[in-house]
Amino acid sequence: MSLLKTIPLAHVPGDVEVHVALFENVKNAGFLQQQLLNGNNAFEYAFIDASVIAESFRRFGISPSTTALLAIKVSTSSTIKVEAIKQHLLESIEGVSLPFDDSEIARFTDMANVQKIYKLTGAMRGSEGSNSKRREAETEKKGNLNNMNGTSGKEDAERKRLEMLVLGLMALRGAT
Repeated sequence: MSLLKTIPLAHVPGDVEVHVALFENVKNAGFLQQQLLNGNNAFEYAFIDASVIAESFRRFGISPSTTALLAIKVSTSSTIKVEAIKQHLLESIEGVSLPFDDSEIARFTDMANVQKIYKLTGAMRGSEGSNSKRREAETEKKGNLNNMNGTSGKEDAERKRLEMLVLGLMALRGAT
């Protein structure tokens, strides 16, 4: 298991890297939150729209009671090395490092809360479109091959659909 996973994003320049680490049983979330609120440059691990910073911290950000933490570092300089980021996270976060993968993320995701925040409470009900039915059928056919987190194919299809809706909303909000 690697503490830090580098994720390539097709829509960003090649010299920009996105690094992600996942932790559970975090003991010092209050300290980490204070570093972000103080604007400590050593703790720049997320982009937050300044016009909605209070809302971002309230809904998505870290709080003193946070025990599961996703740390994201966007590196725009070749002088920032992966090893330095790993070392900083290990020194700063008092918690257990986990692999960053779908099954681990699913364990920590409150889908009802995601639907509420993005105002998608009715989005998962009544997904009667032909594309939705086709995707659902394809997921069911795959069975448990891609189903390592113990959910049904239908639940996986619903989660994927919700993920696409949320990403689309994020893109639309970022473009306006």
